[in-house]
Amino acid sequence: MKKGAYAKAGVNRDLADQFVGSISTMVRSTLNPNVKSSVGGYASLYALNAKQYIAASTDGVGTKLKLAFEWDGHSTVGIDLVAMSVNDLLCVGAKPLFFLDYFATGKLKPQVAKKVVAGIVHGCKQGGCALIGGETAEMPGFYEAGEYDLAGFAVGVVEKNRVLPGKNIKRGDVLIGVSSTGFHSNGYSLVRKLFKDWKPTKSLTRQQLVKELLKPTQIYTDAVLDLILKKQIKGLAHITGSGFLNVPRMSSSVSYDIVLPPLKERPKAFQWLEALEDKSLSFEEKVQTFNMGIGLVIACEPKAVAPVLGHLKNKKFKAWKLGTVIAKEKMCEVKVRSEYNVATLVY
Repeated sequence: MKKGAYAKAGVNRDLADQFVGSISTMVRSTLNPNVKSSVGGYASLYALNAKQYIAASTDGVGTKLKLAFEWDGHSTVGIDLVAMSVNDLLCVGAKPLFFLDYFATGKLKPQVAKKVVAGIVHGCKQGGCALIGGETAEMPGFYEAGEYDLAGFAVGVVEKNRVLPGKNIKRGDVLIGVSSTGFHSNGYSLVRKLFKDWKPTKSLTRQQLVKELLKPTQIYTDAVLDLILKKQIKGLAHITGSGFLNVPRMSSSVSYDIVLPPLKERPKAFQWLEALEDKSLSFEEKVQTFNMGIGLVIACEPKAVAPVLGHLKNKKFKAWKLGTVIAKEKMCEVKVRSEYNVATLVY
């Protein structure tokens, strides 16, 4: 198979999938009857009592941090850190409760670290969770000068009768897309390569583009938590790594037909991406690497579409009717269409 642009940028998705598969037996050996779900889901579920599960998720910011180092974007990457885990909690129906962070650097620079923590605090407020602790590690010689790494850990709670996705996602259900703010915090090894090779124009300077690329990941707690509690939605897909291949994580017993909103309605970062004349980056690879302007996909019944869209509008979130759930044939497929391109992803 032809080596894709993401692989050329240094990320081997197939190897990562193989690694997760290879450690699954070891991981399962630690589980006990209280574990509802573990490796492979958006968040793991652990029985708290007869009626509730604890939900837990962990993630980082990835190589988006490299842009932050170069362009002084330290005040927003903390929001990215919280968003990546909190949004995953929502996908299992959980209400975020608290968050912990890990900050590691070669030589601690308090003013930089304070900017990062301020972002984490801001993200926790958006996500409705308490920042209850963390770890700051100073590791001389381990990181390059001026660099650091971040990891985050989020915990939530969900009643057992509200766990998502529901088991009744079926043909004819409607898909709603909620806007992203940009690339969020995925695919930045490829984004940075594209950015490095790109030549600024009169209408878009490098500084202007950096501003778009450093926009923090949207946190969707305020958008969807009420919809979860009222059982108005059947499933949520956080469009992160692997792009629209996240959609079948709601259910692999059906297929999905998605039509992206017009390019002019999506974040400016994707208008830049689509304007690039990089023939090595196909539409198929774009939609299985980036969110393409859709940070969250909701599955609901047709009768719930108007109330869900109305709720999102009231909460100041931009959203569109994206498409429908369709019958599965031999494989679970996700057909993604834009104004000019079509890609069919096999899950």
